[in-house]
Amino acid sequence: MNFNIRGDNIEVTPALRNYSEKKVSKLERYFDGTPNSDVYINLKVFNNEQLVEVTIPMPGLLLRAEESHDDMYAAIDLVVEKLERQIRKHKTKVNRKFRQGGAIKFAFANGNGNAAPATTTLLEEEEDEDEFPVVRNKRFDLKPMDTQEAILQMDMLGHNFFVFSHAESGETNVVYKRKDGKYGLIAPDIE
Repeated sequence: MNFNIRGDNIEVTPALRNYSEKKVSKLERYFDGTPNSDVYINLKVFNNEQLVEVTIPMPGLLLRAEESHDDMYAAIDLVVEKLERQIRKHKTKVNRKFRQGGAIKFAFANGNGNAAPATTTLLEEEEDEDEFPVVRNKRFDLKPMDTQEAILQMDMLGHNFFVFSHAESGETNVVYKRKDGKYGLIAPDIE
């Protein structure tokens, strides 16, 4: 892995560089051999928030994660955990397709460093899928309203997003609060 580490509003010290490389290099255990790819690590500081972005472009797969924390080292740990979850999830999908005979075997390794066998048990697959358990289901009526009213409802509820039916188009839309404090709108692209 070729590391490209950049700092925004922070000096990338040798200790920070070594820690980042050491932690991200642990992802190599998930691959059959060392992947020959670039790793882009962007360390940012805004006020008291430490932000880490890691992007690893690979053939047929783009790994990207972003995490923030009060401590830069903790943010690096969190982003590596997120990347590991992405790799395990992708590995499960690839193994399922391989068992069905529809795709070639990807170069993932199992836990002991050997290439992953095509005979992964269904139980292992279910464990990987249950990594993001749904802890609550919620149902509600989509009330027709305009975007401004949806933003007011979202702020009043204290949520980061709000699903609503757009009064003019009748389509289901989502407004959300961005990290920069502004608002975004997600609407279906219907032609």
